Amino acid sequence: MKAKQDNHFMRLALKEARKGLGRTSPNPCVGAVIVKNDEVIAKGYHEKAGTAHAEIQAIRNASQSTVGTTIYVTLEPCNHTGKTPPCSQALLQAGFARVVVGMTDPNPLVNGGGIAFLQSNGIEVTSGVLEPECRALNFPFIKHITQGMPWTIMKAGVSLDGRLNYLHGHSGWITGEKSTRAAHKLRNTVDAILVGRNTVEIDNPSLTTRLSRGRSHDPIRIILDSDLSTSLDSKVYHLDSPAPTWVVCATDAPELKKNEFAGLGIRLIGIDRNEKGLDLPLLLKMLGRENICSVLVEGGARLHGAFLREKLFDYAHLFYAPLFAGDRGVPLIEGYQVENRLAAPRLVHLSRKPLGDDILLSGQLSYP
Repeated sequence: MKAKQDNHFMRLALKEARKGLGRTSPNPCVGAVIVKNDEVIAKGYHEKAGTAHAEIQAIRNASQSTVGTTIYVTLEPCNHTGKTPPCSQALLQAGFARVVVGMTDPNPLVNGGGIAFLQSNGIEVTSGVLEPECRALNFPFIKHITQGMPWTIMKAGVSLDGRLNYLHGHSGWITGEKSTRAAHKLRNTVDAILVGRNTVEIDNPSLTTRLSRGRSHDPIRIILDSDLSTSLDSKVYHLDSPAPTWVVCATDAPELKKNEFAGLGIRLIGIDRNEKGLDLPLLLKMLGRENICSVLVEGGARLHGAFLREKLFDYAHLFYAPLFAGDRGVPLIEGYQVENRLAAPRLVHLSRKPLGDDILLSGQLSYP
């Protein structure tokens, strides 16, 4: 019975945590729920980096005393002082009898220390409740804190025959309105969007998030343009958006072009070339140092191929429309080959979601 209750209240904490998606980097998304006599008396979540953690928010929101109550928190309470005081100390002072934790914190500054502190002070701790769900929520944080690189997501809308459009060099909608809205919801949860030069030239996208009721969060827009050949008149360079546009170019790109882009207030990131083009692993390491924990790679085909060659994709969201675009369209991937089924990367832990007539296929990348 207790396990069933723990799962129920942890799901509520996960629901709270999701409210912070796209806003907390480089911190994790965390939710907390305080329960007394099997009734929720407070909820809270971490809203953004530098603000109070989920546990503190829940304590502040409590409608009555927290002494002797249980708090459910999706991530182990911190036991160190960063921009905010230790949550473990706050839980002790608030008089909780029991703390239920979704997963331990992989941050070396925590990593079991918060749980150990609570237990050493006589507080009952149960950990690992809905741990897979709690981990999945914070894949970007986990990768960033352990590897110093962002969680990298492949995203595309394709036809049944794997085409991004109907004709090379021309923009053309493949998926429907529900897929478009779902794609904007994805943008709303990530730190950055990454596209290549061809996508800017052909589609002239804004790369902003357009959702109703003021919930939109614009990620940082990152354009890969080795020689700075995209037009400075492109929409993405003239947006009224709180998020900046960055351009990644080769270190040996023309100086005149660099000055022109810099003149628009665009930040340039210089990356060395290698035999395959721009050094993409180095780019991701640089983005990690900028505290970018998640990147949504929206194409095009050559960029998708390059990321697959380097085994840089962690996850994929592929929106399939029930139509055939024909062989004049751009394929999902260019410049990448496999010899046979055993050598092919694949999606695991698959989920499928209908979106009108379309289907969203999502999963983690597994490389042989």
